[in-house]
Amino acid sequence: MAKEIHKFDLVTDMTPSGDQPAAIEKLLNGFENGERFQVLMGATGTGKTFTMANVIQNVNKPTLVLTHNKTLAMQLYIELKELFPNNRVEYYVSNFDFYQPEAYIPARDLYIDKDSKINQDLEMMRLSSLNALTLRSDTIVVASVAAIFATQDPNEYSKIFFELKLGQKIKKNELLTFLIKTGYNRNDVELSMGTFTVKGDIIKIAPGYSDKFVYRVSMFGDEVESLERIEPIENRVIDRMRTLTIYPAAAYVTDYNKMKVVVDNIEQELVARVKELKAEGKMLEAERLDKRTRYDMETLSEFGVCSGIENYSMYLDFRQPGTTPFTLLDYFGDDFLMLIDESHMMIPQLHGMYNTSQSRKETLVNYGFRLPSALENRPLNFSEFESKMKNVIFTSATPGDYESELVDRKFVEQIIRPTGLLDPVIEIRSTENQMLDIISEINKRVEKNQRVLITTLTINMSESVTSYLQEKNIKTAYVHSELKTIERNQVIADLRRGVYDVVVGVNLLREGLDIPEVSLVCILDADKQGFLRNTRSLIQTIGRAARNSEGKVIFYADTTSRSMQEAIDETSRRRKIQEEYNEKNNIIPQTIIKKITDITINSQIRDRVNELEKLKSTKKKTEREKLIADLRKQMMASAKEMDFENAARLRDLIIELEGE
Repeated sequence: MAKEIHKFDLVTDMTPSGDQPAAIEKLLNGFENGERFQVLMGATGTGKTFTMANVIQNVNKPTLVLTHNKTLAMQLYIELKELFPNNRVEYYVSNFDFYQPEAYIPARDLYIDKDSKINQDLEMMRLSSLNALTLRSDTIVVASVAAIFATQDPNEYSKIFFELKLGQKIKKNELLTFLIKTGYNRNDVELSMGTFTVKGDIIKIAPGYSDKFVYRVSMFGDEVESLERIEPIENRVIDRMRTLTIYPAAAYVTDYNKMKVVVDNIEQELVARVKELKAEGKMLEAERLDKRTRYDMETLSEFGVCSGIENYSMYLDFRQPGTTPFTLLDYFGDDFLMLIDESHMMIPQLHGMYNTSQSRKETLVNYGFRLPSALENRPLNFSEFESKMKNVIFTSATPGDYESELVDRKFVEQIIRPTGLLDPVIEIRSTENQMLDIISEINKRVEKNQRVLITTLTINMSESVTSYLQEKNIKTAYVHSELKTIERNQVIADLRRGVYDVVVGVNLLREGLDIPEVSLVCILDADKQGFLRNTRSLIQTIGRAARNSEGKVIFYADTTSRSMQEAIDETSRRRKIQEEYNEKNNIIPQTIIKKITDITINSQIRDRVNELEKLKSTKKKTEREKLIADLRKQMMASAKEMDFENAARLRDLIIELEGE
């Protein structure tokens, strides 16, 4: 189907302010001058999303927004959906709530079968993304790294759209056959997403991309008599239509008539691979591969689907070995805008996906669990991803080396915060008697009802510092990876409420830690070289004190490392720019007032988690599933209310419970 041409329509009462007007102008001029890559270096709280929205409207091309986790992706999705209510804004992330990939550990002779649980809400949104990109030019898709994983050829996908019109002549059997070919299943008992029912001349179709409505097609002989969209519970007519576009029920639909060719091709590879394994003396591997693959072939021939069907994607797509798989990026066409948010995190993630996937699958292939063609079911490697980068804006407060080198370190800067808040003051202090100095600083903050964060390099040190401060009657707790999610959440909530005055941790950079009550960050061993003390990490850690008008950071070190000096210089530069802006516009910085999430729910959840440990294993599974279902509802409700801090915490807890 041909794409509908629409323009992006930014709807807002806000006008660009601070550095935003200059940043928007520079980015737009860059594209007009033929610059493929640009970097927006924007400090936290400067309104990068609003700047990007203005760029999207002016560039007016289909837009992909990449970000490094689901929670941040949901936040951007909701913000952009509010800014572009008349356009298509979509959300594309992994459709799994829980995913354990197939793997084999030779040292333990341990085979781990794939275990996953698909989230139907996320699956709906993924399908909606593909449909929007196929039909509309004014589409924004906010996506995670899922965007570089294999999906169906967009040309094949676009061929299976079907349009019904009022009064159209079509045989009922022809319509039903089409529905089956596009992934719908007939179910006359229960109408669920991706199914249809037939009762006389009435056909009801539940689309795979929404559970809010179903379509009712009424036939009179071979003529379409009426087309209606109805509310499924009350069977109430929402609207009557003259035309109805039927979208595919699944992201991957294979023509059943081609399946025989697919199975024949699989068998040819199987015969050759078994012969090869036997020649190498790998009789066990050869027998295992033959048995497993032939079972899959029989299932494909009979049902058109099998467990682990993605391992045969090369044959299903009729691709040659070594060719680039189709991904979400192919649905954008050749001319689109790509925004890579938090690029210092996203780029390394894009780099790592391919190698991780191939390493795991090579082991499966070598030990006879999969055919070599399974290696073709993969994410894009980074060079393939680069080949699809046309018009790209990287955004980050601390751009990485990759994007910095692409633009020869010439950034478009967005430093000024409309709120007037300044980057914190930084001091360097000796490690001699550092704990006594820290206690003195803590007491000053406690008098003002403010909070303190202390970062260390190791878990043991974080626990030791915590014990020492507790002995001095300072209300202190620690947060690190060995604490359960629910315990970490509780510590942060208690810090904000004043149950604790100090939290000690190893890496306090995760989302959900923008705590306005924190006015002091103490960084121990600031001069030690490594990931936790490089320039980028130091700047990010300094930012934890940037939500408070009295923000301050103390580096405890006996020397000044290059990373420390670079972080100090950059923070001072940004602070000076903001001070000049505030003075010019008579702005007095005010600490951000942020609602403290009620922890009553957290307490209830904690009690339920504790009860799980006391139950017998038979009942524990059922109770855990009930708790996970309740948590998922709370997570979605928090996301809709834009309480992303709570949504992130609930998401972490869900992952932990499902992992158990």
